[in-house]
Amino acid sequence: MQPAAAPFRFASISVRDDDIDRVLAAVSGRILDRLGEHVDLALVFPSVHFVPRAERLGEGLRRAIGARVMIGCCADGVIGPDHEIEDEPAVTVVAAQLPGVEIRAFGIGAGDLMALAQTPSRLGDHITPAPDTAGYVMMADPFTAPMDQVLEAFNTQHAGVPIIGGLASAARQPGDNRLFMNDTVMKGGLVGVGLSGPVQVDVIVSQGCRPVGPVFEVTNASNNVIDSLGGVPPMDQIGEVLEALDEPERELLRNGLFIGRAIDSARDPLGRGDFLIRGVLGADSRTGAIAIGDMISTGERVQFHLRDAHTAREDLEMMLTPHALFGSPSGAFLFSCNGRGTHLYEEPDGDISAITSFFRGIDLAGFFCAGEIGPIGGRNFLHGHTASLALIRPAGRTR
Repeated sequence: MQPAAAPFRFASISVRDDDIDRVLAAVSGRILDRLGEHVDLALVFPSVHFVPRAERLGEGLRRAIGARVMIGCCADGVIGPDHEIEDEPAVTVVAAQLPGVEIRAFGIGAGDLMALAQTPSRLGDHITPAPDTAGYVMMADPFTAPMDQVLEAFNTQHAGVPIIGGLASAARQPGDNRLFMNDTVMKGGLVGVGLSGPVQVDVIVSQGCRPVGPVFEVTNASNNVIDSLGGVPPMDQIGEVLEALDEPERELLRNGLFIGRAIDSARDPLGRGDFLIRGVLGADSRTGAIAIGDMISTGERVQFHLRDAHTAREDLEMMLTPHALFGSPSGAFLFSCNGRGTHLYEEPDGDISAITSFFRGIDLAGFFCAGEIGPIGGRNFLHGHTASLALIRPAGRTR
């Protein structure tokens, strides 16, 4: 009889402090106490306050954790195992022992990403995945990473493999973000890891929207402009949808109107989770056309959506429910939009409190992103206003 595989072990911490030495001491004490001196993978997320000292912090964190592989980025806000930390200096870390799991780290510079966007087949020049890759975790700089095209390269070259992650949010201009990969600190590009072997990566992408009105067929569109829905100018269709809303739903329009692109327009019926949510950016009062935050084609099916804190919480809890049937995961990574947190919820810790209500004491870390990465309908997309969560378990725990 084969001996049972060693279990996965995770440890996470958030440190609210701007002093690097105190941060390193706290992280080292926590990780060594929980995991000892052997760490296979660590994800680290310092707040924007550490950007000027990122090189020193990154080097110190890897040494303090003793991580064989370490990736991460600086962010506008960070998320620890118990709290979402906004507008104050902090560092969050999640470290893991993953016996038997192969971890392949990669970093792609800004110039190579631009070339990759033009020629997706060149992905193999930068990443050599294991044949049994269970998932990727990645962070990128939004100013230098054309993520829609990069994700399309992954979808084409590594079809069906989920990607979880987000865009660094520490900068308002190019060159001010910081990405960490082992002992290297990058100002642009992309960093990530591929996980393969006896590991299961279950991904939840909670877009937090509710559909309103009927599903429409796009009957004329070009680039990101929809000229007609069901043969009628979109603004006319929107007028009818809005007229049918009740008063509480009308209040939600303060958060904007969104449109969902069906991932599979041939699917019938379409329901919650079958749409890729994008913003309605503007309208042409003369023609009734609308512009949306994505490319759209004639023949696609769409539905308008509203977003609010209650729906966001409800959607996340609904998606967590089936995963809770299999007990707590070994650990987790969370990537939430920087428009969530206290910008969305009336109280702090909106997303993390929902997760810990299902998985009390879970070791988790993440950050508030300038765009979130996650799969919908078997393909990986860049999202906005989304919470993307990866639950990590030994293979076979829920299958």
